[in-house]
Amino acid sequence: MKIDLHMKFNNGRCDEAFSYYEKVFGTKRIFTMKFSEMPEQNEMTKKSPDAIMHTAMNVGNVTLMGCDALLGTVTHTGIAVALSDPDEEKLKTWFAALSEGGEVEMPLGPTFWSPLFGMCTDKFGVEWMIGAPGQQPE
Repeated sequence: MKIDLHMKFNNGRCDEAFSYYEKVFGTKRIFTMKFSEMPEQNEMTKKSPDAIMHTAMNVGNVTLMGCDALLGTVTHTGIAVALSDPDEEKLKTWFAALSEGGEVEMPLGPTFWSPLFGMCTDKFGVEWMIGAPGQQPE
């Protein structure tokens, strides 16, 4: 089984967010389709033709997917994207980029479970948990 992540964005910000994530993670999108490119159009898609219907990129071994929310406002409800890597410099770079223009809930620092861990919400409202793997129990 493989679990991937799908994010919805308010105010037509999906393209902006994924362009930003391309820079943060040094990756490129593998697919993007606007609502105007759908074979069947309706009133909703005609009102927002440049909105993103679906986009995807690989980040590590996860496919990060997203779209613009056309059916109301998205509220994030207790889910965060968790990134883990043993390279602490990479974690610091990711955390700095993702927290820029957003909010830091927990600055990067050592915890009892990780040598380096922090939490932030990016400027698009996505919550991130970033940490280095800790020592595994014996």
